[in-house]
Amino acid sequence: MITKQLPNEEFIPFVISELESVEGKTVTLPLRGRSMRPFLEDGRDNALLICDKNINVNDAVLAEIAPKRFVLHRIVAIDDNKVTLLGDGNLSPEHCTLKDIKAKAIGFYRKGRKTADMTSGLKWRIYSWWWTRLYPIRRYLLFILHPHIPARFKK
Repeated sequence: MITKQLPNEEFIPFVISELESVEGKTVTLPLRGRSMRPFLEDGRDNALLICDKNINVNDAVLAEIAPKRFVLHRIVAIDDNKVTLLGDGNLSPEHCTLKDIKAKAIGFYRKGRKTADMTSGLKWRIYSWWWTRLYPIRRYLLFILHPHIPARFKK
């Protein structure tokens, strides 16, 4: 099998056009970056996306936060047309408008599994409920979980 990597500014618009081409179509997107840690890992996990404009707070969405700059983050607030996003592994929010939401994650393939953890499932809902409420101490939890800490300090 031949694998080709493309920069996000080329690949993500292709994914979006595929999603928009057929109603109800889903696309599996390999995840890059650390912004959704600790639940989702760079290069290990995949998101199952669908073009769905019915979005709510706590949904994980693919959004264009600047021209050709895309993120897959959780919605933390919607105020009229303005959307505030925050990656689970981030401490600072990002912003976009409702029209900048390109897709919604309906599941995640984690740890090489063949079945997705669906965002409508109990596991995701429990994780989301706890993690969003831990925001005030998230920086400390992320520091403990971050791999740059030498093993001798993780005991």
